[in-house]
Formats: sequence, structure tokens, C-alpha cells
Amino acid sequence: MTKRLLQNYRILFEEFGPQHWWPGETRDEVILGAVLTQNTSWTNAEKAITNLRKNGLLSLQALADAPLAKVIDCVRPSGHHNQKAERLVGISLALTQTELPTDSQSCRNFLLSLKGIGPETADSILLYAYGFPVFVVDAYTRRIFHRLGLCSDNASYEDLQNLIMQHLKPDTDLYNEYHALLVRLAKNTCRKNPLCAACPLQELCQYAQALQAVEECR
Repeated sequence: MTKRLLQNYRILFEEFGPQHWWPGETRDEVILGAVLTQNTSWTNAEKAITNLRKNGLLSLQALADAPLAKVIDCVRPSGHHNQKAERLVGISLALTQTELPTDSQSCRNFLLSLKGIGPETADSILLYAYGFPVFVVDAYTRRIFHRLGLCSDNASYEDLQNLIMQHLKPDTDLYNEYHALLVRLAKNTCRKNPLCAACPLQELCQYAQALQAVEECR
């Protein structure tokens, strides 16, 4: 499994190069972006971030002190703006008033206790904002790994994360780049309706090989 995981990574890195993730200039911006991108595209989340920056609210402390109505107006492009604004303010208050634990598991538990933060968002914050070696799993990861034959199509978040982290050394840079490359692959070729012929992993992919076998039998 380790060999397969690293082989996939090397092929993707050679194909796409470094992805320079997470797109954020400060830790606070990364944290806020991880929340804003929930249930929307990064393009929409980025519009909300731009609004927050223009209004001097692109920091946890500024958001903790801001009028809720102003935050709602800023994050409107990200969708679910009332809910997201309330959660951003609540998360900002918690993070500015609490000294986070220094170990990743305790820090993760604290983040998960905050309204609006689930496993994927918590792990994105741990990896991209705080530099903990925690692999972020998302729908793209599950889709790609299932098609490659590395997991079932209903693998839980925890099962897939454990599978990856058990076979890759705890390396923040590797986890960062690997996750970003998987997102790039999912957006480029491994879509819901995949473009297998253009995929750099097609020779290693059970799904692509099965499609090719069907075509050859016609």
C-alpha cells in the first residue's frame, strides 16, 4: 500500500507540479477560508474572503469583535451566509479566548467541539494553518481512491484517513501536497463523469481499466 500511495503521488506531482496550497497569506485567513469553503466552491469562498479583507475583518480578533450583520453581508457570496457568519464569529471568539493544545489530537478534539467545524474542516485547519501532519480527506479523495481500487465507495472519513496515515510517514509537506494534487486531479479529469483517457493515473486505475475492457469488447 505504501508503494502504491507514493507511486500515485509521484505521478501526480510530475504531471501537475507543486500546488502551493492553502491559498492564504496568514493563519487566520486559512482558518476562515476552511470554514467559508464548506458547501460551496473556492471561487465563492474567495469572494467572501475579499469582502472580509476590504472591511478589515480578515482576522479572528476582528471577527470576534465585529457586528454580526456586517459579517453576514461580507460572507454572502459563500452561501448559507447567516449560518456561516454566526459560525465564523463563534469560532473566532473561541480561538481568540482559548490557548490551543500543543498536540494534534487534543487540538483536533477542541476544534471538533466548535459549532461549524467537522472532521474535514478541523483537519484542514490542523494541516494548513497549524502545520500538524494530518491528512485531509474529502469527497475527491474518496472518489479517486475508490476508482483506483484502494478503498470502498462508502469508506468512512476515519477509515480512509487511517489507511493513508498508516502507510505514509507523518510529513506535513507531503500531506499538504498530496491532498492538493488529488483535488487538482478530481477537477481536471477524475470528475463525476471521468475523463479517463486524459488521466495520468489511468494505467493504475481499476475503474479506467474496466472501462477500457468494456470498450475493447464492443
